[in-house]
Amino acid sequence: MTGTTVHLAVYDTFADWEPGFATAQLTQHGHTVRTVGLTTAPVTTMGGVRVLPDLALDELDPGDSELLILTGASLWDTGDTLAPFARAARAFLDAGVPVAAICGATAGLAREGLLDGRPHTSAVSFYLAATGYAGGAHYVDADAVTDAGGDTGPGGASRGALVTAGPTEPAAFAREIFGLLGVFGPEKLDAWYRLFHDSDASAYEVLEG
Repeated sequence: MTGTTVHLAVYDTFADWEPGFATAQLTQHGHTVRTVGLTTAPVTTMGGVRVLPDLALDELDPGDSELLILTGASLWDTGDTLAPFARAARAFLDAGVPVAAICGATAGLAREGLLDGRPHTSAVSFYLAATGYAGGAHYVDADAVTDAGGDTGPGGASRGALVTAGPTEPAAFAREIFGLLGVFGPEKLDAWYRLFHDSDASAYEVLEG
């Protein structure tokens, strides 16, 4: 990983609420969030927000990033429009740079074969099974899952860490990202999650302490 730049993929119909917890805290803790589209043309989120990407996908270099975030979108389930982002995720993981995918983006990774040999989660197991992928045995019924990556396979080739989450778990998704990038220590990470996921007001004192 190089620097503190996180790349957020943006595309038409992307679920704009899913990365919000993560990107807000990353920005407040010294990380730069840059958006990447298929091109630099504006896209419109599922919530109707117009976003102008900072760079095009063909300009994205894993060596310039510490994380690629892929959110859900209707387009993941209606054709191959977003397949280039799944291929970009493969390039990141092969370069040892982490990827975080939530909701429909997990199906994109499944179609790319990136979940065949790694612990992962999604909306439900049969959603991913419908892609025809070979990773069903590695499905975990959890809010969010992080596979730490590391050395694997013949020759010990490095692979990046992978975070996956279901569509109803943006807070758990953010928690895994924060843990991966060291945004909070364990105590504050737990407190942040209790505050924003469970509405536990007592956790606020730990965060402010």
